[in-house]
Amino acid sequence: MQFEGTRRSGQAPNLTPLIDIVFLLLVFFMLTAHFVKDEGLPIELPEAVSAVSLEEQEPLEVEIKLSGQLTIAGELVALEGLAKHLTGLLANRDEKRIVIRGDAGVTLGDSVKVIDAARQAGAAGVDIITEQPESP
Repeated sequence: MQFEGTRRSGQAPNLTPLIDIVFLLLVFFMLTAHFVKDEGLPIELPEAVSAVSLEEQEPLEVEIKLSGQLTIAGELVALEGLAKHLTGLLANRDEKRIVIRGDAGVTLGDSVKVIDAARQAGAAGVDIITEQPESP
């Protein structure tokens, strides 16, 4: 008596549906992609002697030390007169943004007081500078 063993088919799986789907996706992405080249008119910009580059003007920096002392460009400023001092400094600037640099141990209350004084002085924005941690 002879048993029929499991027959192994030598056929490979049918890849035709997979190929069809890949080609359909390729056609879809090719039709929906934008191959538009932005074109503009060649112009020569005029020159101005009094022009100020936006990249050259740095924001005003307020430094808060751990002891609570405030410095602006190396000058010591009292917290009570900070808003008035910042108003005078911001009046001469095009960019009315203030950057706060503080010690890691500075309290939240001191930081909020500086931000409040900056807003009272008319600052358009207040940024806080942090350091990126070193990677191990």
